[in-house]
Amino acid sequence: MSTPASRPRVRKTPDQRSDEIHTAAAALAREAGLSALTLRSVATRAGVAPGLVAHYAGTMEELVARTFRELVSSELEEVLTEARQVTGGPARLARMIATVLRRDHNDITLVWVDAWSLGRGSKALSLMIDEQMGDWQRGITEIIAEGRAEGVFRLDDEEAVAWHILAMIDGMAAHALARGTDAALFASRLAEACETLVGARPGLIQERLEPMLGDEGQSAAAAV
Repeated sequence: MSTPASRPRVRKTPDQRSDEIHTAAAALAREAGLSALTLRSVATRAGVAPGLVAHYAGTMEELVARTFRELVSSELEEVLTEARQVTGGPARLARMIATVLRRDHNDITLVWVDAWSLGRGSKALSLMIDEQMGDWQRGITEIIAEGRAEGVFRLDDEEAVAWHILAMIDGMAAHALARGTDAALFASRLAEACETLVGARPGLIQERLEPMLGDEGQSAAAAV
């Protein structure tokens, strides 16, 4: 009796193997944070030997830094794309708040929290943190500048205010993650604080935020 010929093994290209490893690292980081990335865990997720991870991804420090950069830059692109779908500085700031504080951004909040801790011992990660925070600050500055050009935001230093807003976003998101609550609960409070910082009339940003939160988000926020 003849036996079927074994299927020839397809050898993957270096680019394909590298993509698989980085995709596995990103998936692990979304699920359990950057601290979950080890040579063995990434190899297991990608279905390869640990030696291949080291070969295609370099050191773990490099892999962690690259994974962080890819995930958080993708989040920023999503947030700014959402904000640009509405018109005017107040509406765009409201859309940014509603988007970044959604529960489905908790995985990236965990990535940020881990990065701030791990970055103390990693030069590569520390540099990526500085880069990404700068990109976030510039994106917020762009929105503030639009409101100022419209005459509805009255402030002197857009860049400094953007840093303040970024710090509040980071703090509220991390606080909600630690408490196991929905960061959107703090959206109205953040909008109110932003109104003060950008010199807008009280309620200007909150009025635009409420329809973006939906009925569930509004009810939860009112209970805080």
